[in-house]
Amino acid sequence: MNISGAKTLSYDVNYKWYLLILGGLTNAVVVAIPSMGLSVLLPEITRELNLSLVQAGLLWGIGALPVILSSLLAGTLCDRFGPKRIMTVSCLLVGLSCALRGFSSTFPSLTFMVFLFGFFAPLVSISNMKTAGIWFSTRELGFANGILSLGMAVGFLIGSMVSASILSPWLDGWRNVFFFYGAIAVVFLIPWYLTHPLPGGLPPVSVSPPSHSFFKSLSQIGRLRNMWLLGFGIMGISGSIQGLLGYLPLYLRGLGWSEAGTGGVLASFHTASMICVIPITLWSDRLGSRKKILIGAALLTAFGIGFLSIVKGGAIWGAVIVAGLVRDGFMAIFLTMIFEVKGVGLKYSGTAIGFMMIFMGIGNLAAPPLGNALDALATGAPFIFWASLIVIGSLCIALTTEREPDLAGRGIVSTPEG
Repeated sequence: MNISGAKTLSYDVNYKWYLLILGGLTNAVVVAIPSMGLSVLLPEITRELNLSLVQAGLLWGIGALPVILSSLLAGTLCDRFGPKRIMTVSCLLVGLSCALRGFSSTFPSLTFMVFLFGFFAPLVSISNMKTAGIWFSTRELGFANGILSLGMAVGFLIGSMVSASILSPWLDGWRNVFFFYGAIAVVFLIPWYLTHPLPGGLPPVSVSPPSHSFFKSLSQIGRLRNMWLLGFGIMGISGSIQGLLGYLPLYLRGLGWSEAGTGGVLASFHTASMICVIPITLWSDRLGSRKKILIGAALLTAFGIGFLSIVKGGAIWGAVIVAGLVRDGFMAIFLTMIFEVKGVGLKYSGTAIGFMMIFMGIGNLAAPPLGNALDALATGAPFIFWASLIVIGSLCIALTTEREPDLAGRGIVSTPEG
């Protein structure tokens, strides 16, 4: 018996869970809490900077524009240099760009700072997903991405609960809230700097293709039909949820809801998502068809958002909870499905995720201001618009061809052909 090999395997089994927990915490603290903090602080920011409803929607959605620019770069950097190095630098850059929001005194300056945060944030999420792909087998990858999505859900929940109602009064305004979030994010570069990048016995050549150029990797991904269908699908679905989360606080305040009530409704959205993410991802690992779960989850979200256009009072809570039940579970399964597309594999996973985030960025940029503009027709019109986009996105996902996941092996280590 190879004692050294057994010790290495045991070490890897334990260490991968440490990395997964660290990744979930990083998603929560570095990305999700500051992102959702902007949403619930928008009424306060709107009053101080005298913004219109469309400007508020643009401010909420503008962070998606740099995602379009940086996602492919982030994915390619992770493929080439490894997620550990990229994550270490990203924590510093995301933390600084978050803190810079606090210096903004005009709409253009704050828009630029939100843009800057959005440019660096994909490096964190893509690095985490690449790390999960390296350390976890395909039979565990759905669950691993579920934990990363759970981190996002917890962060969104905390950000919605404490940013406006607790931290803003305690720290004397929204500016100091962003200073606080930025400082905490920077601290996360320390544990990532100290991590080990690869499992024992896994050769670096199986993880990163240093000979592949950016354009060759992009060409490999761009010729895959499934990637385009998934991209158009997530563009409508992600953009609609982004629009909902930005518009809902303003909509509820317009109905006369208190700040605490508004924060509570948003918290219910993220709580429902947080509770369901692990069961949904475990189910997807066992069912063998991620596409069926994605379509069902998307349609349930569309129903919840569409229902908001006609309900009032306490029924709003129910509609928001229905809309949020599968949000993070959907994203975890969707991202896992990208790894399993024939022609992607681990070698191109970073580029593939970056490619997908371009579509998400376009949807997240366009859907909020377009939906908000429909408020002039009727206060419920934005919800109908976003629900319709989700239905269209579901049809795109339904057109993909699904390959049954390979349940063997420790990680998704594949040839360049997938």
